[in-house]
Amino acid sequence: MPAKILVADDEPNIVKLLRMYLREEGYDVVAARDGREALERFRSEKPDLVVLDLMMPQLGGFEVCTEIRKSSDIPVIMLTARTDDVDKIVGLEMGADDYITKPFNPREFVARVKANLRRRDWDRAGAEEKNDEPITIDDVTLDPAGRDVLVAGERVRLRQREFDLLTAFMRHPNVALDRERLLSMVWGEDFYGDARTIDVHVAWLREKLKSAQPKIETVWGVGYKFVPAADAS
Repeated sequence: MPAKILVADDEPNIVKLLRMYLREEGYDVVAARDGREALERFRSEKPDLVVLDLMMPQLGGFEVCTEIRKSSDIPVIMLTARTDDVDKIVGLEMGADDYITKPFNPREFVARVKANLRRRDWDRAGAEEKNDEPITIDDVTLDPAGRDVLVAGERVRLRQREFDLLTAFMRHPNVALDRERLLSMVWGEDFYGDARTIDVHVAWLREKLKSAQPKIETVWGVGYKFVPAADAS
């Protein structure tokens, strides 16, 4: 069964172009002309990946992405005609997986779609195949098989990428992991996005684990490391 892609953009020419290239690759494509319709289509069509224009009538891409992330971890690719880095960072903070600036090469766009869908399939396969034993460091317990995290016995709800990032950290305690390595471990080697997505997800993870004994420390000029309480500086 082909993957279903929801394309939300108020520019008919963009939608027509993306529909043509995606259908050539065998994908099923549904379209929305504004943010409200995008949410309606997301809920009714249950797509495998969503493409959101940043500036749309009714609801913008940021708002739609925020609503999607309340119930789903499916890949979200943001489209924008603006090149401001602030927009990219905000998009990542809202939960977007990738960010493409207009004008763009349609074949590069399709490559990004394929890469994000591959990561989704890898994540699902990994969740089905792995039966790892729980990992406990201080008062944090991570159960890879059940995709659960407990802090001092209380469950902490993490998004998919946050969970995978914490897994990488807890499997390498006291190891300084640079952003590129973390991207490869969590997002896959073919990730096209910005390495700053790591900073955004680390910020989210720190907030959710703020009461935990181990801490995620910044290693300046390198990246981050997960430090048990006994080893904290």
